[in-house]
Amino acid sequence: MAENKQSAVQQSPVTVGQFLDAGRDRLGVELAAGKAGLERVIIEPVVHRPGLALSGFYGHFARKRIQVVGMAEYAYLSSLPEALRIQRMEELFGLKIPCMVFTRGKRVFPEVLRVAERDGVAVLRSNMVTRHFMHAATFLLEDLHAPRCKVHGTMVEVAGVGVFIEGAAGLGKSETALGLIKRGHALVADDLTQFRRDSSNNLLGSAMAVTQYYMEIRGIGIIHVPSIFGVAAVRGEKQVDLVVTLKRQGEADAELDRTGTDDLRRDFLGVAVPQLVIPVAPGRDLVNLVETAAQEYKLRLSGFVAVRELDSRIKRHHAG
Repeated sequence: MAENKQSAVQQSPVTVGQFLDAGRDRLGVELAAGKAGLERVIIEPVVHRPGLALSGFYGHFARKRIQVVGMAEYAYLSSLPEALRIQRMEELFGLKIPCMVFTRGKRVFPEVLRVAERDGVAVLRSNMVTRHFMHAATFLLEDLHAPRCKVHGTMVEVAGVGVFIEGAAGLGKSETALGLIKRGHALVADDLTQFRRDSSNNLLGSAMAVTQYYMEIRGIGIIHVPSIFGVAAVRGEKQVDLVVTLKRQGEADAELDRTGTDDLRRDFLGVAVPQLVIPVAPGRDLVNLVETAAQEYKLRLSGFVAVRELDSRIKRHHAG
């Protein structure tokens, strides 16, 4: 079987508009002014409090980051005469910052709104406490900037292990996942899985938004998993711990590991994930095999490797 192809890695620039859309629910952000600035690109996925820049000092100013006006910055701006406040905003906006966010639900100064509209800089508002906003916004930005790709295959959570099942069409990937769900495990994505690499170099898998929680089962059609098996039968996103590659018997013989000593790996977005190749033949119980593979993976994490234990046992037997 040909190697399962990954889609092109998606790492397109993140705009202020994308940040606004993604942050409406998670950060409670709304647009106060400067709609024209929503197309600006957020170069560095970090938020920054302008601090000294508001006093006119721009040495080492992080202009490529979202600028956050918290309680201290707001109090300082309130203390300035209106003319000086306008001057400071004009200077700050002139440095081509991505956007500015006023936290704690503070009312944006009318003159700042006017300057933002004129200069095309988006000004946002959030009711969140500043430190909570900065923490949550940083995670959101890392998520938006994370490299992504789409891969054909089905992903499930088996006993806490994220298992991605790949293979040629018709080998039973979805049916295997369905059998695992009936045994109490959970679906992450069916047929097409989206991968992203986070800042800790972990590979995470999820379904495409439009097909999330749905499966296609040959002979039955489309099913909605939580409606049949309950909400505990699905997961939104899961770390990819193990790749199970299904191959027709004969095709898999060259890669077949009979003892478990081979260290096969599958690379996605630069992350090498342990791989297991399972031959598919009539009568083979793929559900049981994948479930056992996940349990064996967990056991190896604890330090117990069956083949090593057996090898030591045989050596002790011959030595005695």
